[in-house]
Amino acid sequence: MSMVAAGMISAGASIIGGIMGMGAADAAAAEAAREKARLQAQLDSLEKSRQEIINPYETTKDVSGLAKNLSGMITNPYASLGVATQSSKFEAEQTDIALANTLDTLKETGSSAGGATALAQAALKSKQGISANLEQQEAANEKLRAQGESDMQRMKMAEEQRIQGVQMSEAQRVQGAEAAGKTFMFGARENREQDKIDRVAAQLSGAQRQEAQARADKTSALTGMIGGIASAAGGFMSAGGGSSTGVGGLVSSVQSPGLTSAGLSTGGGATFSAPLLPGSDRRLKENIKNIGISPKGLNIYSFEYKDKKYGKGLFQGVMSDEIPINAVIKGNDGYDRVNYSLLDVEFKQI
Repeated sequence: MSMVAAGMISAGASIIGGIMGMGAADAAAAEAAREKARLQAQLDSLEKSRQEIINPYETTKDVSGLAKNLSGMITNPYASLGVATQSSKFEAEQTDIALANTLDTLKETGSSAGGATALAQAALKSKQGISANLEQQEAANEKLRAQGESDMQRMKMAEEQRIQGVQMSEAQRVQGAEAAGKTFMFGARENREQDKIDRVAAQLSGAQRQEAQARADKTSALTGMIGGIASAAGGFMSAGGGSSTGVGGLVSSVQSPGLTSAGLSTGGGATFSAPLLPGSDRRLKENIKNIGISPKGLNIYSFEYKDKKYGKGLFQGVMSDEIPINAVIKGNDGYDRVNYSLLDVEFKQI
């Protein structure tokens, strides 16, 4: 009797420990799922609020209009050079006066024609010298005026060109600086936003790992509970302390409708029934109807069990041949069971 009691206690402890472990794992998985959802929403928000890509040169303006045609300022300062006609006219007048005076003198003095001629010639030479001097001065002055005008026009054009060069260079510098500034600001904002996205993405990956670990912990707790029951039953049977009825009674007390049992082989060569997971083998079911699809794309069905020992009434669940293999457990009876803790579908009676 003490061996039976020890086996019962060991099996009960395994069941309680497994249930507590699965409960803690469920809580951790739920918390991780909530954190994952929060981080996913934050990541989606960051992605949607990213700045638009800009063209930093979209406001660039054409500054060629600042350049002006200065050809209109070019003139020929020598085009209006004058001839010293005043000097020639003055010279002619002086010759006429000289001749007239000579004739008057000849009449009054009665001098010979030869003296008058000599006097007139002397006067004419004197006036010719004055005329030539005036002509040279006028020509020189005209040339200087033309040269000065040419120099002034050249200086004005050079200054106009300098001012245009400064304006165009400054306009190009300002536009280049504006484009560089926009590029810098865009790059700085982009890097900052990308850093936020990377940080949240890393946190999201961490939450996903935590959720996966919690589900793995739940599976480990479940298999540990089953292993503990099997070990206790094996020890009891090896000691020859009785049949498997006592353990079977303990097992049956924790079963629920729809939860089936599978044979487990023990170290002592005995086989007993232990509570496992909902029977989800298509061969066990009838009146199967597709009633929806889970968020992860799994088909959800309503069905009844052919053998009512698995449960009476209508149930909701999946088909074991349509789900990931890691959630399927093959029983010694040849039928599939499903670990619903790894799925986003709830097994329940409806």
